Amino acid sequence: MFSLILSTAVRYLFALMLLFSVFLLLRGHNEPGGGFVGGLVVAAAFSFYAIAYGVPAARRTLGIDPRTLIGIGLLVALVSGLLPVFAGLPFMTGLWVESELPILGKVGTPMLFDVGVYLVVIGVMLTIIFTLAEE
Repeated sequence: MFSLILSTAVRYLFALMLLFSVFLLLRGHNEPGGGFVGGLVVAAAFSFYAIAYGVPAARRTLGIDPRTLIGIGLLVALVSGLLPVFAGLPFMTGLWVESELPILGKVGTPMLFDVGVYLVVIGVMLTIIFTLAEE
């Protein structure tokens, strides 16, 4: 069933939700937020998109299989934990870049871990949502 109101609202909310999820991701390694909550917001945005336009359109918009996102996210999280090991420190020890970046602030392995969590949550949630919606 097609709804003009829903499809119009989703068209505007989709971009705003994705932007808000990036905001949550970037501030989450220093303040409340982070990869988990940001990933949930992305999954909600794609859920609304799938409801308004259908699951095949949502999959095309995503552009990558959600299960691939799970693998990439796990790899990124693992790398964030192994970087300190290569520096002679214990696994998952936080390492930071010496200088602060203008918008991001202090960047380090905790933020890299958050990015991994972000991708895993997006992948898991969209796999579940798309599978249920297709059934």
